[in-house]
Amino acid sequence: MTAEDLVTGTADPDAPSGDGRRRAGSATGRASSATGRASSATGWLSTAAVLAFVGLGAWIFGGMLANAEREGGAAAVAGQVPTWSVAGTDTTLPAPDAPASAGSPDSGPGAPAPADLRGGTAPAGTAALVDEAWARDRSARTGVPLRALLAYAGAELAMAAEAPSCGIGWTTLAALGNIKSGHGTHDGAVLGDDGIPRPAIFGPDLDGTAFARIDDTDGGSLDGTAATDRAVGPLQFIPSTWQRWGADGDADGVVDPQQIDDASLAAARYLCASGDLTDPAAWRTAVFSYNHVESYVDAVAATANEYAALGRG
Repeated sequence: MTAEDLVTGTADPDAPSGDGRRRAGSATGRASSATGRASSATGWLSTAAVLAFVGLGAWIFGGMLANAEREGGAAAVAGQVPTWSVAGTDTTLPAPDAPASAGSPDSGPGAPAPADLRGGTAPAGTAALVDEAWARDRSARTGVPLRALLAYAGAELAMAAEAPSCGIGWTTLAALGNIKSGHGTHDGAVLGDDGIPRPAIFGPDLDGTAFARIDDTDGGSLDGTAATDRAVGPLQFIPSTWQRWGADGDADGVVDPQQIDDASLAAARYLCASGDLTDPAAWRTAVFSYNHVESYVDAVAATANEYAALGRG
């Protein structure tokens, strides 16, 4: 599927990252997430390999939850979904924290011009869709770095036009970005104004030593190694999955899993393939397809809810 293709409404057998393909730790102290459905260029992994991924994912993710509790975070509640995702059908829940579009009436009279946003460089692609005053406010409220928040909110706005029946929210993408790479800051990386972390972010080699083996599918062009595959970028895509779902979110003509606008739009399209994400069951199915561990889904929900609550004030 090219970057221009719309979602088909059917779940992908590949996932952005496989259950055993975690990076060790993050800049924020959270263990990075496992990669979603295990796949290769020749199809599904064996059942034994999938089970191994799930076991490793549960073990590593359990450590992440324990660390979150030590940092004062509340334990995730089983079966949790983002509260904003069902606001349309349950009026007892908070309203969604929808991003304001660039030039919208919500921007206010003192909103900065686009060129003021990132060191004099105007945002492009999906990031340019987002109202800057809104983005600055939500970044300050939530602690999500501005450049990363532009990518997540821009992907939501892009999908609202591309697949309006999906209903994906920026807070889901922000929760994934936080858990997977600390919003592009894993292992000391710095997310640049161009949306690219430096140094580049890679998961561990999937060579069968610490994690199940995934044979090379990209010749090293994406993950820097031709021996085996490994997850790539701030949202940790396996090369074979990126080859199907990769997107050009920053409109520079390059489909790059290290670039956060590209990765956020690709992740949004992938998740939207599970259907209407304002439905709690569909939302959980979508996030579970990203990583086959229920506690991971609960943590994404808890983090998304926290961002939504902070964003609304």
